[in-house]
Amino acid sequence: MTGSDRRADMVRQIRQSGVPLSGTKLAAMYHVSRQVIVQDIALIRAAGYDIISTNRGYILNTVKSASRVYKVQHTDDQIEDELCMIVDFGGIVKKVMVNHRVYGQIEAEMNIDSRRKVSEFMEDIRNGKSSPLKNITSNYHYHTVSADREETLDLIEDMLRKKGYLVETEQ
Repeated sequence: MTGSDRRADMVRQIRQSGVPLSGTKLAAMYHVSRQVIVQDIALIRAAGYDIISTNRGYILNTVKSASRVYKVQHTDDQIEDELCMIVDFGGIVKKVMVNHRVYGQIEAEMNIDSRRKVSEFMEDIRNGKSSPLKNITSNYHYHTVSADREETLDLIEDMLRKKGYLVETEQ
């Protein structure tokens, strides 16, 4: 087994383990020294994995999130209200997308996760840098929204519905 194969398997083992895995246990699993495991953990972290060292062993910090796509419709004057409501309830507006009858799906990254970013977005719109993508499809558009859990997305969906922004789709 190569070093990169070992590190890939270590990530899998740590991810799947219900308990922290000690360096000693990992060393025994891979027939290497504990020092090799420490070096491997450093390389795994450098590769972007959030490995946490605890007094009982290593765990992988995985960010749990959920996402949902909402079909919405509203006026230009309601954009700020819609975006602020989503971020106030803990959502991140990841993308906006429209279904154009000629061009097909057109989407753009937004990554709006705070009122400050909503303000910056709105300032760009007001300054005429561009117009909202929704304007080419009679205000119909889709937002991909992520949040920490499904319940947060349920709250966002309920508020979009109450404000009249949510377009109910047929199941």
